[in-house]
Amino acid sequence: MVQYRRITPNDPLYPGECRLRERVLLTPIGYDINRFREEYPGIDELSEHHIATTKTPGGDRVIGCALLLPSSDREGFGKLTQMAVDPQRRGEGIGQRIVINVESRAFGDLGLQGIYCHAQVNAVSFYEKLGWSREGEKFIEADIPHQCMVIHRPPELSDETDDRMW
Repeated sequence: MVQYRRITPNDPLYPGECRLRERVLLTPIGYDINRFREEYPGIDELSEHHIATTKTPGGDRVIGCALLLPSSDREGFGKLTQMAVDPQRRGEGIGQRIVINVESRAFGDLGLQGIYCHAQVNAVSFYEKLGWSREGEKFIEADIPHQCMVIHRPPELSDETDDRMW
């Protein structure tokens, strides 16, 4: 059974999240978690950490994760980053559930107007299936082609809708 929750860098599962990010995202581009932290100082402390875990004989194991930066360079938008799912667990809906949890948090509790991410081009269809849209042209980041993807706050959650109800 997969469990989903938010953690902080002080959580005992945080090192497992970092190992997953390093293995899936960073090592393939010649980084490790320490180099990532040096180039993006404070990102882990500023982000919300959304994880998926499964029980193993040795304890809970992180099998999926994503960071949500509630404040970004875009007014009213958060940024989804460092999204990773254990390659052996892909295709089970884990990444989809993590993104939905991030959206619920961003649009519900945080009241954001939208979320964007820099998706590797091979992940664009994943986001499109979840209702995200392409924004702008493809670009190169970390020597990999990326596409900016965005999702806006659903109309049923907007303040305007609430006002019309009264």
